[in-house]
Amino acid sequence: MAAKLEYLTQQQIDSFYRDGYLVIPGFLSQQDTSVLLTRAKQLLQDFSLEDHPLTKFTTGDDNHVGDDYFLTSGDKIRYFLEESAVVDGKLVREKEKAVNKIGHGLHELDPVFREATLGNPAIKAVARDLKFHHDPVALQSMIICKQTEIGGEVPEHNDSTFLYTNPPTALGFWIALEKCTPENGALSFLPGSHLTTPIAKRFVRMPTGGTGFEELISPENVPNRTAGKYILEACLPGDLVVIHGSVLHKSERNTSPHTRFAYTFHMIESPPYAEYDEKNWLQPTPELPFSKILDTPNPVVLSTA
Repeated sequence: MAAKLEYLTQQQIDSFYRDGYLVIPGFLSQQDTSVLLTRAKQLLQDFSLEDHPLTKFTTGDDNHVGDDYFLTSGDKIRYFLEESAVVDGKLVREKEKAVNKIGHGLHELDPVFREATLGNPAIKAVARDLKFHHDPVALQSMIICKQTEIGGEVPEHNDSTFLYTNPPTALGFWIALEKCTPENGALSFLPGSHLTTPIAKRFVRMPTGGTGFEELISPENVPNRTAGKYILEACLPGDLVVIHGSVLHKSERNTSPHTRFAYTFHMIESPPYAEYDEKNWLQPTPELPFSKILDTPNPVVLSTA
């Protein structure tokens, strides 16, 4: 007998597994969304530049941030700057208007975002309904600011490249805190690409220091993905987008006078169902291991392919 669904409809579940993502309108109430946005802006106001290394965040394959400030951020709350906000080693914008993202331990260390992530019954219900994992754990979280006029483009990618497990099990929960439009960098997806695009490389710590990409499939052996059209998903504050770790998605540069704040966190499968190894850039610590999402594991799990 099939388990009773708690939050999602069967149609929504089928849509997720068909398209590789699912938009859930109004997942957070207006009040809860406002609380998160207010806290995000407070964090921007409160952070100090005195000991900040002016680390910029980039997402291109050949120029991904990989210094110690980034690599040791999994159990901290750190601030990464837009590329064009730093010129010749100096900040050329107000700090509140220069930050690309805040991460990666918000869901553990900040009480407001911890409650919204690990203490939210609706998150648990969606995870149980999807049956994407046996026993998921949360491993990173971010406030993405997408600053006015300089919020950088994020090129086509899938999340399992950067949060790799064997087999791939990354699942993203992305919550709009502000209106997301074509002008300020709303997300776009290639529906069904999770079924046709293998994880061909992974983002790792390099033996010589820093970060880089390790090929899992030689480029000549990567199958051509099915042609398709990207779908832009405009969102309202409080909307949730659940993102399969293998689906291709992207966002354009923010060319508007409006920010596009969003809160996102990712979960992966825990051992023994999947392996998360020491090559990954983000590592748990004895003081702050990855937190479980569910109180009891899912008894049955659908294929994540």
